[in-house]
Amino acid sequence: MSAVPDEESRTRLRPPLRGPSRLLLLGHPVSHSLSPRIQTAALEAAGIRGSYEAMDIEPDAFEDTLTRLRQPRTAGNVTVPFKERMHDACDELSPLAQRVGAVNTWWVETDGRLLGDNTDVPGFDAAVRELLELARPPRDLSVGVLGAGGAAAAVLAAAETWPGVVVHVFNRTPERARVLCERFGSNVHAVDDIGIVGGSDLVVNATSVGLANDACPIDAGLLAPTAAVLDLVYRRGGTAFVREMQSRGRRAMDGLTMLVEQAAFAFERWFGVTPDRSAMWRAARDSSG
Repeated sequence: MSAVPDEESRTRLRPPLRGPSRLLLLGHPVSHSLSPRIQTAALEAAGIRGSYEAMDIEPDAFEDTLTRLRQPRTAGNVTVPFKERMHDACDELSPLAQRVGAVNTWWVETDGRLLGDNTDVPGFDAAVRELLELARPPRDLSVGVLGAGGAAAAVLAAAETWPGVVVHVFNRTPERARVLCERFGSNVHAVDDIGIVGGSDLVVNATSVGLANDACPIDAGLLAPTAAVLDLVYRRGGTAFVREMQSRGRRAMDGLTMLVEQAAFAFERWFGVTPDRSAMWRAARDSSG
């Protein structure tokens, strides 16, 4: 599936001249992450020597940790809650990372400069096409988004390339939703009524609700009878939100497809080659049960 936006703008930052030998996932928490197994499988399939490890960082230690990691041939990913802080820390950003205002893929140049990209956007686009069984970008679709952080910004960056799409964003802090929507054109609207999100053709959970427990980000009864659900959270056995929607006969998917796809695009950024997605998927499925 094609990247979003076009390939030229997504890859304007060239990968390191020599691929990284140390890859890290920065986040808090990260113990649940499948990324180390997925990326290790990609490295092994490509015959590339290197390691990928998860690093749990306390929020108040993020900047100091990043300073220590500014070493050549070091690269990695960023997850909750550091995507926006990584964006601010980078010395150079891809156009897509600038648009989203968040970085999930980074690497250090030989001169010590920190570069950032965002592969969540093409990863989300790929997941939506799989969920809706589409060969082309969605069109004439209403999208409801729960959340207003870096993940939600990636959703909006993908959706703004889809023809005829209208997006409604709900967040527990309404002002944060309004600030986010102001960055993304006239077809994106902040709403104070979560029911408007539920009435969309596609409902996206871009919050962390459901990551640590069986909480649902929205009452399933608020969703339209034909709504499809994409929960960006992934858990072994699926999230409660996805399980509930599937029990009602709805199309629903957790964040595993987006995770694998964004990982594949990240691998391309680091090494300049396309990874073996089948190997990555085997590792993801073996790990997620």
